[in-house]
Amino acid sequence: MIKSLSKADLPLPQPRVSDPEVLAAEIIERLTYGIGKDAKVATPHDWLTATILVVRDRIIDRWMETTRAAYNNNAKRVYYLSLEFLIGRLMRDAMSNLGMMDEIRQALASMGVDLDVIAGLEADAALGNGGLGRLAACFMESMATVHIPAYGYGIRYVHGLFRQQMADGWQVELPETWLAHGNPWEFERRESSYEIGFGGAVDTVSGHDDEPHFVWKPGERVIATAYDTPVVGWRGDHVNTLRLWSAQPIDPILLEAFNAGDHIGALKESNKAETLTRVLYPADATTAGQELRLRQEYFFCSASLQDILRRHLQQGNELSALPDKVAIQLNDTHPAISVTELMRLLCDVHGLDFDTAWGITWRTFSYTNHTLLPEALESWPVPLFERLLPRHMQLVYAINAKILRDARKNRNFSDHEISHISLIDESGDRRVRMGNLAFIGSHSINGVSALHTELMKETVFADLHKLYPDRINNKTNGITPRRWLMQCNPRLTSLIRDTVGPDFLDDAEKLKALDAYADDPEFQKQFAAVKRANKEQLANLVASRMGIRLDPSAMFDIQIKRIHEYKRQLLNIIETVALFDQIRTHPERDWVPRVKLFAGKAAPSYHNAKLIIKLANDVARVINNDPAVRNLLKVVFIPNYNVSLAEVMVPAADLSEQISTAGMEASGTGNMKFALNGALTIGTLDGANVEMRDHVGEENIVIFGMTAGEVGKVRAGGHNPRAVIEGSRELSQALSAIASGVFSPDDPGRFAGLVDGLYQHDWFMVAADFNAYAKAQRQVDALWGDDAAWYSKTIRNTARMGWFSSDRTIRQYTADIWRA
Repeated sequence: MIKSLSKADLPLPQPRVSDPEVLAAEIIERLTYGIGKDAKVATPHDWLTATILVVRDRIIDRWMETTRAAYNNNAKRVYYLSLEFLIGRLMRDAMSNLGMMDEIRQALASMGVDLDVIAGLEADAALGNGGLGRLAACFMESMATVHIPAYGYGIRYVHGLFRQQMADGWQVELPETWLAHGNPWEFERRESSYEIGFGGAVDTVSGHDDEPHFVWKPGERVIATAYDTPVVGWRGDHVNTLRLWSAQPIDPILLEAFNAGDHIGALKESNKAETLTRVLYPADATTAGQELRLRQEYFFCSASLQDILRRHLQQGNELSALPDKVAIQLNDTHPAISVTELMRLLCDVHGLDFDTAWGITWRTFSYTNHTLLPEALESWPVPLFERLLPRHMQLVYAINAKILRDARKNRNFSDHEISHISLIDESGDRRVRMGNLAFIGSHSINGVSALHTELMKETVFADLHKLYPDRINNKTNGITPRRWLMQCNPRLTSLIRDTVGPDFLDDAEKLKALDAYADDPEFQKQFAAVKRANKEQLANLVASRMGIRLDPSAMFDIQIKRIHEYKRQLLNIIETVALFDQIRTHPERDWVPRVKLFAGKAAPSYHNAKLIIKLANDVARVINNDPAVRNLLKVVFIPNYNVSLAEVMVPAADLSEQISTAGMEASGTGNMKFALNGALTIGTLDGANVEMRDHVGEENIVIFGMTAGEVGKVRAGGHNPRAVIEGSRELSQALSAIASGVFSPDDPGRFAGLVDGLYQHDWFMVAADFNAYAKAQRQVDALWGDDAAWYSKTIRNTARMGWFSSDRTIRQYTADIWRA
């Protein structure tokens, strides 16, 4: 007879030793028994996997303790729903947060293995497109750091965002194969699997209360299976879970069809299911692409909500207590379908009446808006939505009726105001507005910078703000200083620690102590040496990947972000062309040597963005091969921008380009990363640049161009870009060179349409801001010539960026929104 064990009988977990000799023995053990390799024949990838498994073991102990504590305390949990988690490589992150970096390095070195070499082999999970996904990753790490019980929910994309290569300067999209050799960080949870339905019909049946009840009978189903990755916080005290969903068919093979000879058709269910989690952001230029995108969003939202409700009820909680025990954060509009899915689960599965379910729903959800671009606030054609999710379409209409009746009856909303708050856009073909659904279905709606939040109230959500004046609030974005200072810039981290002590490692705002050394010549010299070493590292990377030699003594002027017209890489390129002309025309002047570095990906169907990449490469080819510039100017577009590349480029930047059209960037987080690592920012008063100026001091940032209000007035007043262009000799000559084929002799008309857009409408104010931008760049040149002044400003940027830690942001979410 087996004796049952009580909790008191279970042995307490013993802390694992991190002595280098012990770690070396454990790595060998993992290499032998986990991978099946002798150390003599182990490949670098084998050593990487063995090392990850040893680090992972120490995380698991803490992971289980964290999970037990949350269950035992019946703590309120935060669930962060995001279509993107741009987590990057995890091994350094985990080792650093556990305080094991030096010991692991020594353990590997004792066996002849270089930690840096094997760490560079780790797959860079491309599960995000840019700032939105990187923010989600920073938030997950910060939630663990500040001890918030949390789950992140997303999709386990097989390929994620595409891998970018260049073919004659054009972007080419190739599949990213981060899972090709497995993922040692994740754990499959087969017990956490849920059926997800699509299509079919809705039946109405009478219940015992004579009220109609609705039964959705999907036409097709797939299985969502969970894969968990531990997310360890700073000092390793708390570990949360990133749960990603993978799609699997209910019937992996139609055996009858296979035996009948239809070998391809027999796998159609498998192919259809696996397509759901194959690629991040499938191109939505086609109807099929739009349908796949909506399927993806519903798939991960439904699986996540079923999992959340299962956990909530398993704890012995009542459904009525859901808002008290669960906080669900919608990261942008992608998970907005969760509002109707929770209503469906509460009403149709758990039998609550509509009004009760609605009260629970809107008090459980909160929504982060990341954009003021109307086209980026997702909407779906009603016929597509109704065919794919018929029950949810009914619920959209029911919620809409409730809200619109209340607005008309109790708030006296006009027809115009009603049309703006409605969940159905009727300005053209009828579409379901997901931004409005997320807003109406949440008790809190936050912007991600002070400017963005105020503009939300005035623009995209003006009428909804009038209906719910207490819901919009601001939570300025932040970045985790563990990855974006301690890990990516160990030289600077060591210098700061040696200068002001280690307190900033636990509280980024303690970086302010560095202010006292900003004008100290000796410290400036050490700070400059760190920057020089980081620039040499980037120069070596460019040389090895692209065969281009860079001079680390030149100013490294860097713009890295998603390629989009509002981010205005085009403005940067045009000013580069103008500078190229001036250097050739006036060789007698004392020009500042510059290296213009670009990186970023364009959406596959975004023609103008891809054309901007081609222009950058064409301009680079001409400038870099012109002896007249005497290496005073170089242009480099580095392909396949990802987290790992950013970790090399950010510490090497002298100048950070944050030049979006004012009023169009919600926040930005690249601006924070650069400034924290001692770069000077040149930027517009857009997004978080406004708050950065306030924190670092207006004398320590270079601001140019129109404000958001001025942009609005210029557009409303009838902007005449042709007159602006013709009134600026440098701008008109640069545009003429680009349009006439100076940089594209093989196809002289290649960029004519791009330039014509500036003459015709200049919607993104490239021409309008050009002169101010060029003037600001010459100010930067003058400052660069004064080492003491330059480093005084850049050191103060590092010292004053502590407020932009994502730890601060998460604490504000916790206090004001989640109340966890």
